[in-house]
Parts: sequence; C-alpha cells; structure tokens
Amino acid sequence: MSAGTTPLALVYDFDGTLAGGNMQEYEFVPAIGMAKEEFWREVEELSTRHDADGILMYMMHMLDRAKTANVSVRRDDFVRFGRSVELFPGVERWFDRIAVYAAEHNVALEHYIVSSGIREMIEGTAIGDKFTRIYASSFVYDQNGVARWPALAVNYTTKTQFLFRINKGTLAVSDSEMINRYVPDAERPVPFSNIVFIGDGPTDVPCFRLMREKGGHAIAVYRPGTPDARRVADELLRDGRIDSIAPADYRDGEPLDEIVKRIVDAIAARAELARVVEASNKTPNGRQK
Repeated sequence: MSAGTTPLALVYDFDGTLAGGNMQEYEFVPAIGMAKEEFWREVEELSTRHDADGILMYMMHMLDRAKTANVSVRRDDFVRFGRSVELFPGVERWFDRIAVYAAEHNVALEHYIVSSGIREMIEGTAIGDKFTRIYASSFVYDQNGVARWPALAVNYTTKTQFLFRINKGTLAVSDSEMINRYVPDAERPVPFSNIVFIGDGPTDVPCFRLMREKGGHAIAVYRPGTPDARRVADELLRDGRIDSIAPADYRDGEPLDEIVKRIVDAIAARAELARVVEASNKTPNGRQK
C-alpha cells in the first residue's frame, strides 16, 4: 500500500454474489453423474444423520462420490472445474475498473473472497487472480496432488473471522496467535469503517451484522430478474441487516457500481478531512497547538 493512501477492502461472498448458483453444479456434479438436487439432498441427509456441519459434509461427499464415479480430484481438476463457472454481468472487468476509480481518489483498494465454496474452483475462474486473499473451503492434497482431507471449511459463522483478519492484517489462516492478540483500533491496517462486505443471502448475515456493528458497509445483491432473490434482499434490508441492496450487475453505471463509488468518495473525503484537521491543529513548526 502506498504511503499517504487510505485503505479500503472490498470483501465478497462468491456463489450468488459474483456468480449464479453453486460452483459445484456447473461441471463437478454432472461429472460424477448426479443431478444437483440429488447431490444436495444427500448432503443434507448426511448432515442430519451425523449432526454434522453441512460444509464438511458436502466436501466429504464430493470426495466419496468422485471416488465412486472414478472422477479425478487433484488440485488441478478443481481448478479446471472452476473454469466453467458463469459470472454475473460486468464481473470480469469490475475489479480493475473500481480499483482505478479508488486510486484516483487516493484510496488503496484490495479485493478479498470469503466463501463456503471451494477455493481451488474460485482460483480457476476468470477472476481467480484478482484477490489479495481467497478465504474459502479447501482441501489438503497428498504427494500426487490428490485431495485427501478438508484443510479449511468456511461456514456462515466462521466467515466473520476473516473480516477480523483483514482488519488486523493477520491474513494467514494458520496464524492463531496474532489474530487473537489485542490490537488497538487505531493501529489496525484496515479499519472496519473501510471494509465493504457484499453478499447475497441469509448465510452472509453474520458478516452483514458485523459490518453494521463495526461501522463498515453491508450490501446484499440479488440475481437480476429473480423475484425470490429480490425478496430475500428486501427482507435483509427491512430487518436492518444491511445498508443497501442492488442487482448483481457489476457494469459501469449500474446501481451497485454507483453505491461502491459513493462509498469510495465518502472514505476519501473522511480521510482528507482528517488530514486537513490535523494540519490545522499544528503550529507552523509542526507542533500541536
């Protein structure tokens, strides 16, 4: 981050936020010979039977079903599966375009993913290289590159820890010491007021709530032309869970684009005001009055 610039983190859910549907449904689920409804029904049955976390159960079920269907589950395979994921309008150009706008306002913008989806699939999409960090469910791979065990399972409640990691600048998932160490708000690299979380539904509520409580920004997007998705977003707004809603359309001039740009403007203006006030409170020789 350049000296004298103001930090801003845009944090995104993935499924339903940047892309329609669940990423597993595009190529992986058909490859193992299942319909998406069947796959998720079996995951739900496993979760209920074992009283288990749904994310861990879907990850286990992916490996079990792939083995039965003789489908390769190397890291490169998951990356390849991700290439088929269809992104919402304007997403591919969004990250560079909004970063340029931020830089013009002396704001240093970084993009992050916090998702219950598969990290390696996200890395395989057309936007996989746009993020400072991708926090998503992932696997441990053996010496042959074959997925053997979950390395990280991100569910709706654990999502919030990654907002704290961004806030504190403690980005490594394996770091369990620094993330729990007390750091005064003024010394944290990215204030919560300079974090925007963009999600699409109830599984993002803990992150939405944290943003609202900490003075950040919470935006719910919905698939354009889908009344049920719009209804969910309206309910989140009505219940005070979020600050604003917008169609999941990332093109220039669309409502989401305008909302984020106005947030950039406000953060830049707030930082400039702080600089002006600090300068005015000093004597000509640089001492505080």
